[in-house]
Amino acid sequence: MSLALSSLRSHFFKHLTTCSDFAATFFSVGGRIRCLPAPKRFSSFSGAKAAPQQHPSRLNVTAVNYSSLPLNNGTMVSDGSFTSPYLSVRICCPRHVADVLSESLMCFGASSTTVDEQDRHGSDDKIWISSTFNVDQDVKDRISRAADSVGLKEIPNYKVEMHDHTDWIKQTQESFHPVEITDELWIVPEWRTPPDPQAINIILNPGLAFGTGEHPTTKLCLLLLRQLINGGEYFLDYGTGSGVLAIAALKFGADLSVGFDIEPQAITSARHNAALNNIGPQKLLLTLVPSKNGPHFENEFPLADIIALDSYNSKIISEKDKYDVVIANILLYPLLDLADQIVSYAKPGAVVGISGIISEQVPMIVEHYSQFLEGIDVSMMDDWACISGSKKEPKKPEPNTN
Repeated sequence: MSLALSSLRSHFFKHLTTCSDFAATFFSVGGRIRCLPAPKRFSSFSGAKAAPQQHPSRLNVTAVNYSSLPLNNGTMVSDGSFTSPYLSVRICCPRHVADVLSESLMCFGASSTTVDEQDRHGSDDKIWISSTFNVDQDVKDRISRAADSVGLKEIPNYKVEMHDHTDWIKQTQESFHPVEITDELWIVPEWRTPPDPQAINIILNPGLAFGTGEHPTTKLCLLLLRQLINGGEYFLDYGTGSGVLAIAALKFGADLSVGFDIEPQAITSARHNAALNNIGPQKLLLTLVPSKNGPHFENEFPLADIIALDSYNSKIISEKDKYDVVIANILLYPLLDLADQIVSYAKPGAVVGISGIISEQVPMIVEHYSQFLEGIDVSMMDDWACISGSKKEPKKPEPNTN
């Protein structure tokens, strides 16, 4: 299985874990097309029932590392890693379990899953999930386990076809189109022509990281940034993924953007996207960070190698109370677990934005972050939320009355 495909689940399904090391899985998809799994970021659920989060799927099957292929001229060159076949599986399931089943399939071995958006607005009580599996996997067994884990009494109907990876890459590439965030602000895939050359165009090749501009959480964060960046700010993207927010902040007028991630592939993707937008390392600093439970990336990438590649910068990581705007577009549990760490990077009075959550999770996040933020505001889009507030000023010591 190629690197791009073997990384599929963890990047786009960073939220699919029930283990105690959840904090180590919060970045790029993840984080924030939301797809792709490397074993180092994804808990093994083999032989155990998964407990996927009950919220809408965040996946678009676009997890190929396009950066490794010459796509600008419309041609594609395939190396050996993209020539092996894969199984394309279409699963028909009850509408009410589509999202959790989609996530559970990832837990039980699917390389990618996506719920057909065209079916979401239909009146039928059935909906289709498109998924991919490695050719050596027992698809029926994996689907059966996933269905059982979400309470389905019978295995859903499904269809299996074998395809070539190069066909899949071409299809997923063609599925990306420029996304208009607001007037004069577009996210444009590297292989597309900007619809409005005079607009602020963020050129993006998602590669192996999350953040294409299509998902409501990314849009909400971009709209928040548009309001907050007036010129000269320092911005931190906590879980940078594709780097889309960090790049946008600079295009809006920020003096400096910094992006954190725990995935080396995300850093590579963000650097590539910065170059596409003519942004150099003096303006956009990108660094790997250890997970809360330790330097998670060391599992596959020795720290010495990371430092040699200039991907880990302890000085940047240690600089707290520095940023005028901090945004973390990740997911519920890491947002809760890492709240004090996320807020610590903001200056007192600076705005912190939190996203990657659905409406039902808003009260929990607001309650938790109220100890750190004041003037909390909530914006919504398609049942997804972005919460923002100003970092509280440190409490002044009580005067000594003795």
